[in-house]
Amino acid sequence: MSDEVAELYWDSTYAIAITLLERYPHRDPESVGLEELAHMIEELPTFADDPSQVTEQFLLDIQTVWYEEAFSS
Repeated sequence: MSDEVAELYWDSTYAIAITLLERYPHRDPESVGLEELAHMIEELPTFADDPSQVTEQFLLDIQTVWYEEAFSS
């Protein structure tokens, strides 16, 4: 088993959502605007994509999965 952490890209929707959930466990995904969300993702240590390639749809998808995972218990 490898200890290597996979790099995150804009289309890594689920992996990014789980990383956000772990890094910001007390944040309500609904209270995060899309610009702030993009910044939060770009600041993740394993984020390796080009920030200029982000789309609103990527951010909405990530936010939706983050919300679903945060409130699924």
